[in-house]
Amino acid sequence: MRYTREEYANMQAVQRRVARAEADYARFRAAYLEIAQNEPDHEVALAMIGADMNRAHAYLQALIGLPPTPFEKQPSVVVMREARRLADEKNR
Repeated sequence: MRYTREEYANMQAVQRRVARAEADYARFRAAYLEIAQNEPDHEVALAMIGADMNRAHAYLQALIGLPPTPFEKQPSVVVMREARRLADEKNR
């Protein structure tokens, strides 16, 4: 199947937006994990970065066409659980 120039340009634009959204999510996730591991008592930073991470995750899902589900756990909750598990394993 061949694409017109306009279709091909639109496809490339969408791919760039998805790549940027994935990079944003990965950056927020890394920052959240770092703070959760190094300063777990810093609740304000965790809440702010967690909100940004959840927003980036929702935007990424919308870009790739996944509908939001009402019972889905927020990514920040899942990452916090993972950070606590890693901290517990590190302290043993």
